[in-house]
Amino acid sequence: MLSRVADSLYWMSRYLERAENAARLIDVHLSLRLDQSPTVAGSRWERLATSLQTSLPSSEGPDDDFEMVTWLTFDSSNSNSIVSCIGAARENARQVREQISSEMWEQLNQLYLSSRQIDSEAIWLSQPHEFFQSVKDGAYFFQGITDSTMNHGEGWHFIQIGRYIERARLIASLLD
Repeated sequence: MLSRVADSLYWMSRYLERAENAARLIDVHLSLRLDQSPTVAGSRWERLATSLQTSLPSSEGPDDDFEMVTWLTFDSSNSNSIVSCIGAARENARQVREQISSEMWEQLNQLYLSSRQIDSEAIWLSQPHEFFQSVKDGAYFFQGITDSTMNHGEGWHFIQIGRYIERARLIASLLD
């Protein structure tokens, strides 16, 4: 296997795991903020941004929930936002389309297209939890399709390595 192929499979998996984890953490944070004062919520946003290894969107601090959700979820200038991670996973998958199954590509492409067609303000005003659930479901579907349709050879192992290394990194950053 070429190192370029292994690298793309590895990073495809890491980016998708990162997007799924961010969706899970932001969704939980939005649920918890209903029972908190604004000062506690602000410090939680700071801890969340730190655990996701991203900076805060402004120097004034995380006072606005909408601004924080938009930054962590939809802002393409934030390389660790959910939409950016899904886009990076898709780009890595595009580079190795001959190594992955057509079902894997279709699922990842569908997740990418659905995340790009979202209006952040409309999501915020309606049901942000539904969007985060759709991201988590898309990542779970991709994992299931990968396990079901891909030969469990070297490529599959690089996908697994990427997923589990990213998961370990995310857990370590939460515990820090």
